[in-house]
Amino acid sequence: MEFKSNLPIYLQVIDNIKKKIITGALPLGTKLPSSRELAIQYDINPNTAARVYNEMESLGLSYTKRGIGTFVTEDPQVIDRLKQEQLKQILTVLDEQLTGMGYTPEEIIRLLQDYYSL
Repeated sequence: MEFKSNLPIYLQVIDNIKKKIITGALPLGTKLPSSRELAIQYDINPNTAARVYNEMESLGLSYTKRGIGTFVTEDPQVIDRLKQEQLKQILTVLDEQLTGMGYTPEEIIRLLQDYYSL
């Protein structure tokens, strides 16, 4: 994974894991790699990997069973929330780019309708 310099690495790793959860590549309840394995997988510092899991747990994306490991949450509402967050981010970027080009909201809607009627 290539990291961008404008965003902390741990947030970029969390975003990558979120995408895997949304797409089903990491199903609910799946055991996640250990912090050490995560560090190797993403080529990051072990402390950064631990921070990824701490932040994910605080966001409700994962839970830890002491002595067993860290797991993706089993709450299906989390996927819905992640999809809504992702959708909002995508639409915000799309809106900023198209309104920056001079399109009105009505024109953007028409463009999307035309795109999907192809």
